Amino acid sequence: MTDRSRQNWPRSEMDRTISLAGDANIGVFSRIIDELAIVPPTAPDEFRDAVKELLDAEIISTTIHGSEIIGSLLTGNRKGFVVSGMAKEEEISTLKEYRDVFLLEHTMNAAGNVIMVNDSFAAVHPDMPQNMARQIGEFLGVTVIPLTLGGVKTVGMAGVATNKGVLVHPRSTRSELQVLEKVAGVPVGAGSINRGVGLVGTGLLVSERGYAAGIETTGFELGRIEDVFGFLE
Repeated sequence: MTDRSRQNWPRSEMDRTISLAGDANIGVFSRIIDELAIVPPTAPDEFRDAVKELLDAEIISTTIHGSEIIGSLLTGNRKGFVVSGMAKEEEISTLKEYRDVFLLEHTMNAAGNVIMVNDSFAAVHPDMPQNMARQIGEFLGVTVIPLTLGGVKTVGMAGVATNKGVLVHPRSTRSELQVLEKVAGVPVGAGSINRGVGLVGTGLLVSERGYAAGIETTGFELGRIEDVFGFLE
């Protein structure tokens, strides 16, 4: 499988694998929330164009606390963004042009790592303080549950959720899946990205409009993504 992000357009309709300057961990550096894609300022034009096309998304360019690991530090839904409390004033101002912003001031502030959320539920790191989880739920207008996936506490990287489906770590236990299925209200399935990586959030950008996976993701893994999130015709 070649790195299509370096090839000329138009891209094949079936081609959904991209990289960010050769890095397959596109979910660590970027975050897709509905029609908005938040990417670091240094993201190459090829990456921006690919995300815009594949996910039918508007591009927002910013850092968080000067860092480019946007996917680890930011999450949210149609109600608003949840972001690290270390975010700078100008970064918060950029985000506020699009949605309300909730700052995680607690030490557990890597929002994209510790929260997996869509418009109906949020799964959070099991050690997150209850008051913090409650505030997040009220801000995003969702039901909140503490959860691990495959024993991994950073659920924001161990799973990815949209309003159409949830893809989780392939080692997720039946009891974990049962807890998730009770609140999700959409199909829940296990899978991997980038040739067997279980932390699916590190290499997958997905919304109701489309998806893009890390460049190392296999055809079988892409098929699983399409099945879980309802992209199969």
